[in-house]
Amino acid sequence: MAEIAEKDLHQQFASDNYAGVCPEAWAAMENANRGHVTSYGDDPWTAKAADAFRSLFETDCEVYFVFNGTAANSLALASLCQSYHSVICSDQSHVETDECGAPEFFSNGSKLLAAASADGKLSPASIRELATKRHDIHYPKPRAVTITQSTETGRVYALKDLDAIAEECKALGLSLHMDGARFANACASLGCSPAEMTWKRGVDVLCFGGAKNGMAVGEAVLFFDRALATDFDYRCKQAGQLASKMRFLSAPWVGMLESGAWLRNAEHANRCAQQFALLITSIPGVKLAQPVEANAVFIEASQEILSALRARGWSFYTFIGGAARFMFAWDTDPRRIEALSHDLFECATAAKPV
Repeated sequence: MAEIAEKDLHQQFASDNYAGVCPEAWAAMENANRGHVTSYGDDPWTAKAADAFRSLFETDCEVYFVFNGTAANSLALASLCQSYHSVICSDQSHVETDECGAPEFFSNGSKLLAAASADGKLSPASIRELATKRHDIHYPKPRAVTITQSTETGRVYALKDLDAIAEECKALGLSLHMDGARFANACASLGCSPAEMTWKRGVDVLCFGGAKNGMAVGEAVLFFDRALATDFDYRCKQAGQLASKMRFLSAPWVGMLESGAWLRNAEHANRCAQQFALLITSIPGVKLAQPVEANAVFIEASQEILSALRARGWSFYTFIGGAARFMFAWDTDPRRIEALSHDLFECATAAKPV
């Protein structure tokens, strides 16, 4: 077997999915690997993880574990909708741009209604506009709203924003789903409890991301309105999301939640994003495209600068509005941030003036 080159292991910031598994999650998986336990979620690790979520969120919610965020979001939305319903989302949302039609597929046809949003955030006005656009039988009936916290552009809904959205949803008779692929980063940013950011604000269903928070794989789907979880276990099975060795999806959550690593990891990632943003503020030809509120930094720079940065071996994406995205994770090394900012400075100063 060929060895992996050292240069290929250098820390990159294209995605927080690049990071490895944090010690707390790894140790919990190792503990779950001892001996034999029953399968398909009927095991002590899965029960313990579900109870840990109920304790963290201060409520008796229904908890399910799936492999990834696409399944979590798509199955959760399918549980809220019939095939003739629609889901209101931002045009920047992951369900709209990056899930290959999975929400429509698993709901047997529910349509996504996307609202234009430069920062990835929905507003009560944009929700009302789409929900009341038409009322005739030829139009897919609005049934749910999905918001991403933190958003795909690195923004965070303040608690007052969530209150306003939930109030609008209630007035319109719409369920509220939260895509929390980076839910922990939003909690760390706002300094609030998980309960304060979800069911206490009117969120009906949350998809809590584990992979971007330090786990190898796995997301948790939490139903705060238990009635909405009816037959969700069957949806998971039909969609290939019922793991036979479920303990390896659920045990890492025990390690993450009981140790508090879920929040420490997010706080570190957020601090690293702020550090990078501070280091690049005075670089000529480079500016922040969005306020830095979680663990993402979006920058605007010329193609010459970005190409030169890539030529130095740095990986990053420019798929949202052309801005270069840099994501910071639980294991980000501040020295690599300094190296990145140094290279960005040299690329910018060597570029031709615009």
